[in-house]
Amino acid sequence: MACGLLAISLAAQPAAPVEDREAELEQIRGEIARLTAQVERVRSRARGLEGELERTTLELELQERRLAEATTASALAAERVATSAAAIAELERRLAGERQRLEARLSGLYRLGRHGPLRLLLALERGEELLPAVRWTRYLVRRDAELVARFEDLRARLSVERDELVAARREADAWLDQQGRRRDELARLEREKSRLLAGARREGDRLADRALELADRARKLSAFLDFLYGRNTAALSGLPIQDFRGVLDWPVAGRVTVEFGPRLDPRYRTRVPHNGVEIASREGSEVRAVYPGRVVFAAPFEGYGPTVVVQHAGRVFTLYAGLAELRVTRDDMLSLHAPIGRAAASLYFEIRVENRPENPRLWIR
Repeated sequence: MACGLLAISLAAQPAAPVEDREAELEQIRGEIARLTAQVERVRSRARGLEGELERTTLELELQERRLAEATTASALAAERVATSAAAIAELERRLAGERQRLEARLSGLYRLGRHGPLRLLLALERGEELLPAVRWTRYLVRRDAELVARFEDLRARLSVERDELVAARREADAWLDQQGRRRDELARLEREKSRLLAGARREGDRLADRALELADRARKLSAFLDFLYGRNTAALSGLPIQDFRGVLDWPVAGRVTVEFGPRLDPRYRTRVPHNGVEIASREGSEVRAVYPGRVVFAAPFEGYGPTVVVQHAGRVFTLYAGLAELRVTRDDMLSLHAPIGRAAASLYFEIRVENRPENPRLWIR
């Protein structure tokens, strides 16, 4: 097999510098795959934002009810404080009256002086008794004193209750302030998430439109390859490339970033063709023919940039798209590993057998 490859290489013509068209197709397809994955990520992020926005909206609605609850509690606490203050004011008014009455009675007794009872006895009319009058006076004084003591006790308890109500009102006001800040924060989050969701949707639409545009370019390139295949019906001499399936070298050093196979468009749920692989490579790297053949196309292709299509023995075409520089021209005969151009950051590579795309991994070692 090695000897056969060497013989083919020696028999083929050297390649001339020009641009590669097949690579452009591969680059577009790779870009389609990248964009499709990116669109899906954006859509997923939008769906996540939708869920977060819905949750935030529900939390905001709940917070509005909590704020209403805190507002009602604050108002109720204020009413209770006002009622307690009014009750204490009324009690103090009544207490002041009772004190005045007690002071009047005590002043009357004190004015009698040390010999007051004797003067009361001498002032009695015939037939009047002193003891009931004295008892009545003592009763009034004791009653007033007890009433004043009860008022004092009640006022003290009401003062304690009022202090507790004032503390409860301060707590209710703090709660109300906290709930209000939480509501404002949720409203801000809702606005921010709405803005992010709108941006994600716009980005998703833009990427989906770009993916559709690339899919249209891929279809055009496929149609162009169909045209090339129909036009180049003459078989090339030499061993068919099928004899070396699985042992060919990669056209450029790098790693495959997008595999062979169609991609699902996230917007329209349609399958976007991707008939090759995309290879991430160092810019300026040399891109070489994987097998001897004839250049049937070497020029820029719409949406793909410089593209090269090479026909090989065995009715097989290889396509190299996304080149930074072409080093071959149409009808150049290429030997094995002949340079066809220089790579950009990514190279699209496709293999077609009887104009049907096949996974390049089945051909490359």
